[in-house]
Amino acid sequence: MNTYIALLRGINLGSHHKIKMTELRASLEHVGLQNVQTYIQSGNVIFDTDINGKEKIQDVVHAVILKDFGFDVPTLAITREAVESILKNNPFADEEENRLYFVLLKNPPEKSLVDQFKEQKFDNEDFHITDQCVYLVCKKGYGNAKLNNNLIERKLKVEATTRNLKTMQKLLEMTAKD
Repeated sequence: MNTYIALLRGINLGSHHKIKMTELRASLEHVGLQNVQTYIQSGNVIFDTDINGKEKIQDVVHAVILKDFGFDVPTLAITREAVESILKNNPFADEEENRLYFVLLKNPPEKSLVDQFKEQKFDNEDFHITDQCVYLVCKKGYGNAKLNNNLIERKLKVEATTRNLKTMQKLLEMTAKD
């Protein structure tokens, strides 16, 4: 069994794509995922599975949500080791915790798009791009940031979902084996 984290983008935001976590857990268990846990209402799911490969897992979780809830929700699967690596390699680790955000990328962006993006400047915001994450520092908070998930997806032509430092740390904690 492998432990994975599925990150769902855009659920339970206001009245948009409402999914009760108890129902989501039941749906995922129904297709064979085991030890399904959720963290907060914004689409963080931890589970064990025999399925190999994050692409297959993303497809399974995406299909379950589409079938059972009727939503086409972008889904990104990631391992505990990947979360650990992202946190360990954070170039902004010295910044205040409440200013740190991680835009997790479904696929690596094209180098030419990354090079173009690196030319941009944002007041009170900084970023660093890797193949699996865009690290963000938002000095006035993510809610006020111009450099956000939608902009990153559009400019880098990738699917992505954003989590704050506290959520990333909690997901790492929840996937720790006793």
